[in-house]
This record gives sequence, structure tokens and C-alpha cells, in this order.
Amino acid sequence: MRDVLAVIPARGGSKGIPRKNLVEIAGKPLLVHSILHAHNSRCVSRVIVSTEDVEIAEVARAAGAEVPFLRPGELAGDEVLDLPVFQHVLERLASDEGYVPEIVVHLRPTTPLRMPGWIDEAVDLLRSDLLADSVRSVSTPTQHPYRMFRIGNDGYLDALFKHEHPMPYLLRRQDLPKMYYYNCVIDVTRPSTILGKNSMTGDRILPYVMKAEDAIDIDGPRDLLFARLLMEGSV
Repeated sequence: MRDVLAVIPARGGSKGIPRKNLVEIAGKPLLVHSILHAHNSRCVSRVIVSTEDVEIAEVARAAGAEVPFLRPGELAGDEVLDLPVFQHVLERLASDEGYVPEIVVHLRPTTPLRMPGWIDEAVDLLRSDLLADSVRSVSTPTQHPYRMFRIGNDGYLDALFKHEHPMPYLLRRQDLPKMYYYNCVIDVTRPSTILGKNSMTGDRILPYVMKAEDAIDIDGPRDLLFARLLMEGSV
């Protein structure tokens, strides 16, 4: 099958921003932005929202996404990772419909600024490498990891990358190696990685490199204000 399934996980609970997935930006709930991103992608065949919340399910369906089943409550807690949620979706689709997609795209509703073309490029990237298990979007960090420390038990600063260089924090900016952080904008994974390797990434992860200024992930109130400033021109 050449089907590309977009899965948008959107639980009802959120500590940083109550009911975060339904908070509006630019006139739409956060959840709806990701649904539209998927629908406007040329490669996505199907869009499913995974939620335990009835109101979120109603909003998702009204925006054109499928919610063929509700997520079990035990998969909706604060500590639940992505893997069991995606395993639940794929296993239910296989048992209920005999449906197995070629590729799974993970779109977090906390990323309202996402171009549909980025999704297509990330899917094409995974398709181009049969050995790859997944693709993850990455950007260059604002603060370089070579200049980061932990505080040791003795109270002194301990350079995190001292194994790479005796004094990595003293390197000139132009001498720092290129490094990337996972920006949570787009994940593209094979079902065999999720179900066969019990992993969202597998061992071979291809990078989809994005500009740092294009990566927005709303975690707390400050992120929400910043996103509104970018998308609405006001806070």
C-alpha cells in the first residue's frame, strides 16, 4: 500500500495550558491547524485524531478528520509516551478494518505553523531510503551544546562535551560543529518501526533540517504568546 496516514494525538488534559489542544490561534483551535496541514499535503491519504476526549473528537470531526475510536483512558495520562498511543491506533485500524498504511506521519497539534510542503518533503525523504526507519525534523539550536555545563557534586561546572574537546565552551563560534535539536514539527515513521521495533524512531533516523525560526512548539503560556504574535500580529 502507498497510503500515508497522518495521526494527530490530542488528549484532553494539559497542565501548562488548560485544554491546550482547543485553544484558539488565528481563529482556529490548535488541533484544527494540524488537521488542515495534513489535508493540504499532497501525500497524506488519511487523517486520524487520537483522543480520549469527546469534545476534542467533535472538533476534529467537524474539521474533517476521522476519530474512528476513542483512546483508552490509560493512554491519556501525563506520563504516557507516543509509542503506545501509535501502537494502539495502528493495531485498532488493522483489527477493525484490515488497514495498514505504508507510512505514518506524526503531527503534534502544538505546532500551528507548519507548511504542508514540509510534510511531503519529509515523506519523500523516508521513501528515498529503504534502510531508514524514520525521519525527524531538526533545527540548529539557539544555544550551542558545546557551551553547556552541568554542576557536579563538587559544586564546580562540568562541561558536557569535554569528551569532544578539552575546553569546548572556549571555541570560536565559527569552529563549533554543526549540531541539531529535535523540534517536534514533523515525524515520519514506518509502521514496521512502531510495531516491529517497538520504537517511534528505530535505529536509522533521517534528518529533515528546518530553519530554527520555522520551528514552533507550544508547551507553555510563553510559547502561546509567541505563536500568536507570529500568526496574528498581536498577543
